[in-house]
Amino acid sequence: MNEKQRKEMTQQIREGNPADVKSDQDNLNRLKEKTSDDFVKYFQTTYQPPDIKKARKRGKEEVKYHQDFSVSDDLVGIGKGKKFLIRTYGCQMNEHDTEVMSGILTELGYEATTDTHEADIILLNTCAIRENAENKVFGELGHLKPLKREKPELILGVCGCMSQEESVVNKILEKHHHVDLIFGTHNIHRLPQLVKEAMFGKEMVLEVWSKEGDIIENLPKARRGKTKAWVNIMYGCDKFCTYCIVPMTRGKERSRRPEDIIQEVRHLAAQGYKEVTLLGQNVNAYGKDLADIEFGLGDLMDEIRKIDIPRVRFTTSHPRDFDDRLIEVLAKGGNLMPYIHLPVQSGSSEVLKQMNRKYTREDYLELVGKIKNAIPHAAFTTDIIVGFPNETDEQFEETMTLYEEVGFESAYTFIYSPREGTPAAKKKDDVPMEVKKARLQRLNALVNDYSNKALQKYEGQVVDVLVEGESKNNPNVLAGYTPEQKLVNFEGPKSAIGQIVKVRVTNTKTWTLDGEMIEEAAEVK
Repeated sequence: MNEKQRKEMTQQIREGNPADVKSDQDNLNRLKEKTSDDFVKYFQTTYQPPDIKKARKRGKEEVKYHQDFSVSDDLVGIGKGKKFLIRTYGCQMNEHDTEVMSGILTELGYEATTDTHEADIILLNTCAIRENAENKVFGELGHLKPLKREKPELILGVCGCMSQEESVVNKILEKHHHVDLIFGTHNIHRLPQLVKEAMFGKEMVLEVWSKEGDIIENLPKARRGKTKAWVNIMYGCDKFCTYCIVPMTRGKERSRRPEDIIQEVRHLAAQGYKEVTLLGQNVNAYGKDLADIEFGLGDLMDEIRKIDIPRVRFTTSHPRDFDDRLIEVLAKGGNLMPYIHLPVQSGSSEVLKQMNRKYTREDYLELVGKIKNAIPHAAFTTDIIVGFPNETDEQFEETMTLYEEVGFESAYTFIYSPREGTPAAKKKDDVPMEVKKARLQRLNALVNDYSNKALQKYEGQVVDVLVEGESKNNPNVLAGYTPEQKLVNFEGPKSAIGQIVKVRVTNTKTWTLDGEMIEEAAEVK
């Protein structure tokens, strides 16, 4: 295929953020009739892979806000009598994206199912943070191939962060021809049109925008349950940690308008939700891109604090953006929960420098001290990466001692996983895997010990528990969380589900508490 022919093809993997995207599936179909090698070569030529150098230089282009999402009349009902299934991998942001996609598919007439054999459309909403997450997705694609062969009208799609990676798209094109639909993180609002193209077209539908999308309000959401809700307050990340692919898969930071967020939380409160969690890849950078007002996360939470909803949380924070205003507001308490998830990643200033975290060990400890002074009863958890390229024994020991000094009550721990397209992936690493595994084992032993000690202090105490439902291990036992995010299992009536009840702790374990309910519900002021 020569250059002239290539230019004639409408680019399905798009750069920029066109306000009016028109599909040209016929061009893609003509292209697919070429050999597989030509097809892959074309996309290798047109697709823009994550480029951290270009991403660092990107400007703060104006983000457009759209309040007018709707499903066009010709698409309403195209899913009537059909069912959908979405498998979700990764973070809370992906979980919330799944809620949005479920809402859109429901508006198209589809019904949800958990049975792959019942589904008429299956979407894999993917995560690109670690190699293991990608392996799970490709494994699932392999498992679904016989089903697609048995049921050719099934629409099988891949979306989410993995779809934003060139290597992933190429691998699907080369080895997974049974996939019907690929789209990314910036064009979820285009799902109705994409489903129509996949339903009536003969070939794969592929639309991934390399550049960030606008902010689309009023997207439908099919939330899981009526007790807890996630609320996106911003998208993307500008921090460019050297190990992280998120700035390339999710784009630059874009904040929603505060009035839209506050309205959504008020609506959830009116519907009877008991807890909201404000979401962002770097949630406490909220508002830094709003040029016309000075309004940060602290200001937003101060407004939400006044809404009649019992519990408010936020995730995930970056230590660089955890400012004094936010601490001041969190210290007011009320419905703002005393739980701080603050990823440190390493306890070594040198490793943190290599990670481009832009703070030192001393900076982090100073911040933790400020928060503890303002909120003495706050529970701290964190994320830690073990085995960053060339991490020394001494640097790992600094992580261990920092964990003890802060007194974290839990942590998500990982062995470093190189991600293609990031600077860290290019580093030569002289630390053997067996050494990394041994370090992780030592760290996890420390994490378990501190979790056990943190929970022991609850022995005999009466705690407020937001009851989420039945325990995963025993349908006769209820389970829920304290304000400090501790899981409590106890026997009680099913009528307690969705309520905040008082529970006396009778037994403590490494990760959970056992208790007995002492009254039906706790009034929350």
